[in-house]
Amino acid sequence: MRRSTGLALLFAGGVIAASGVAVPAQAAVSSPPARTAAAGDLKTDLDQILADSRLSGATVGVTVRNAGTDEVLYSRNADQQVVPASNNKIETSAAAFGILGTGYRFHTDVSTRGGNLYLKGTGDPTLGAAAFDQLAAAVAAKGVTKINGDLVADDTWFEGPRVGPDWDPTDFPYSYAAEISALTVAADDVFDVGSVDVSVTPTTVGQSPSIGLSPETGVVTIDNRATTGAAGSASTVSVDRTVGTNTIVVSGSIPADGAKFDDLATVQDPALYAADVFRRALTAHGVTVAGATEHGTTPKAAKVVTTRRSIPLSQIATPFLKLSNNMIAEILVKAIGHKVTGHGSWTAGLPVIAKYLKTLGVDTSQVNQTDGSGLGHTNYTTATQISNVLKAAQSKSWFPVFYDAIPIAGRPDKLVGGTLRSRMAGTPAAGNVHAKTGTLTGVSALSGYVEDPSGQRLIFSIVFNGYKGGAPTDLQDKIAIRLAGGANTTAVMSSARRSPQDLECSWTRTC
Repeated sequence: MRRSTGLALLFAGGVIAASGVAVPAQAAVSSPPARTAAAGDLKTDLDQILADSRLSGATVGVTVRNAGTDEVLYSRNADQQVVPASNNKIETSAAAFGILGTGYRFHTDVSTRGGNLYLKGTGDPTLGAAAFDQLAAAVAAKGVTKINGDLVADDTWFEGPRVGPDWDPTDFPYSYAAEISALTVAADDVFDVGSVDVSVTPTTVGQSPSIGLSPETGVVTIDNRATTGAAGSASTVSVDRTVGTNTIVVSGSIPADGAKFDDLATVQDPALYAADVFRRALTAHGVTVAGATEHGTTPKAAKVVTTRRSIPLSQIATPFLKLSNNMIAEILVKAIGHKVTGHGSWTAGLPVIAKYLKTLGVDTSQVNQTDGSGLGHTNYTTATQISNVLKAAQSKSWFPVFYDAIPIAGRPDKLVGGTLRSRMAGTPAAGNVHAKTGTLTGVSALSGYVEDPSGQRLIFSIVFNGYKGGAPTDLQDKIAIRLAGGANTTAVMSSARRSPQDLECSWTRTC
């Protein structure tokens, strides 16, 4: 089932109304145990946790530092290079806040020239169906009723390729690995861009279920192979896209008395998808386009009809980091590249990020970023370098945005607890640990901040590579709980499409 986000984005002329991201009130949270100093030596306790047999033969990088004095309280292979998974987003977000600024806004222009209507994007990840409707309404409000030429989708602000150089092609159908374009569509209110929501509703037993798309679009073709099963039968329905095409295959069975099933599928060529959604909105507002929808570049002499500006990066940061949104990470890399070099590409943006990280005290000879999200296995860093970013961030004006945007342990709301919402609940770490998760096949990471019982802030980074079995997130939780003042006891494990616990839980909708 598609995740229920609880994020209300109230757009008014391209700006979120009132305070912006509306975070629902927290459900009642039980008081955590008293935070008293745990008995035992820290090194002894952490060594015991890391002696778990699942880590036999694994690469384990761990560091714990005092955030104020910078004293290293614990270290285990902290300078050994490791694949960070989504801990890569710590580096990417720090650079984005520092280079673009927390007030940075994306803009989308609609212009006319030579009878054509041009839709030009700069990477805005907040462009959902409602935003395109507002752009269309603004065009109609200018008295435009017919475009005699074409509707031109301009995504030239970013350069190709549209997928990361080290991404697994088997991930391409899924929303965590969508194509990156300067002109794209957010399928939901947490900005899963480049995807469409596919809903499956049961009909009569033995008949095909009905399929719906949100937003409505004609750029994808539905191959409905599913059936409506008997009431009470198991739901086996799945949604997939055939790689290299825009054919979405719906298969399996959905019970006749079952709830509607929905899931996200990526769309090939997000710019044409965006133009199609916009064209439908124009039609709804009485504006017809006589010509075709095609790719192109907006002429310099084109007349701007309307412009939409996104919410600021400070507000985009919440769904980005809480839910580990890969697409926003990659958009930020390309946006950084365009701002500094004029080229919106990974090859332009990543060196700029590396240069900024150096100003934060990062030894960039120990770091390699091949993308911004950490989805690729050729990214590497060390626990020490991750902690260097976390240490330096505290002195930056953007730190409050970053600190609030990373997941908070044991807080049940998705946009507060994020990928840590079901971890460490009812322990001294709940509501205390602010940390970024990272999960890929064979990679599990947790890095961030925790206050010890004396009120001292600690910085920690824990990265496991090549462990046995599923992601040993319970060991990371034990360490964080111990740092928060809890006893060295078993922590609550996180629930974690490849296989359970192989991906961030937000990507697989299990948290």
